[in-house]
Amino acid sequence: MERRCNRPGDQTMAILVDRDAATEIGTITINRPRFLNSLTRSMIVSLAHAIKSLDNDSSIGAIVITGEGRAFCSGVDLTAAEDVFKGDVKDKDTDPVFQMEICTKPIIGAINGYAVTAGFEIALACDVLVAGKDAKFLDTHARFGIFPSWGLSQKLSRVIGSNRAREVSLTATAITAEKAMDWGLVNHVVNSNEVVGKAKEIAMAMLKNNRDLVVKFKSVINDGLKMDLGSALVLEKERAHKYYDEMTKEQFQKMQEFISARNSKTPNRSKL
Repeated sequence: MERRCNRPGDQTMAILVDRDAATEIGTITINRPRFLNSLTRSMIVSLAHAIKSLDNDSSIGAIVITGEGRAFCSGVDLTAAEDVFKGDVKDKDTDPVFQMEICTKPIIGAINGYAVTAGFEIALACDVLVAGKDAKFLDTHARFGIFPSWGLSQKLSRVIGSNRAREVSLTATAITAEKAMDWGLVNHVVNSNEVVGKAKEIAMAMLKNNRDLVVKFKSVINDGLKMDLGSALVLEKERAHKYYDEMTKEQFQKMQEFISARNSKTPNRSKL
């Protein structure tokens, strides 16, 4: 396994990037455990660049994001709040959530411990979420007078419902892992020491499929969620037609060969 570390300014190895050639999974670890992985300006920039780098790496097919220690990410380091909120991280190139949203590859969040405010927003930008039993999701924007800008005010209500989202955000009430599962916020809840392993298991399952279609399928799901149902159905039809129009005879032949091979291994149910 190759480990490349981005060194964000005054932080030493605060954002770690692992590129596993064997599994083709890239893992990003927020690595500031003494401060519950709270984000400085330089860490935010490094996180954005790490996501962009893995997306552009042809040897990587899926990305896992996690945090070191007792928290996934406890939000922005408020001692550097002005530097973050008024700094040049407004630029899309240094905005990690924007980079996650345009990332073509599936992103699986491995949530251990607290995902607070900005950490919650990073979690919401993932395509699939695995949470440890000790995980808690907490929105403290209203408590500290911080205006959300990474999508929480719009995404959370679409995932858990508007009434629940209003209560969670306006009261700054934590969502436990169990409740997050019940509300459809996370896909899986596992033992805390199994979070990253489960996330990688999901990534590997995705990578066993047609890589090109995984990318395109993710895109049409995420783009369609930004539309009303009628427009999203039109989008799906348009992209399907474009996909098939661009397929060669050889690709159709390979598809047929694959299906035939699968069918030959399937038991004849009429004889069972």
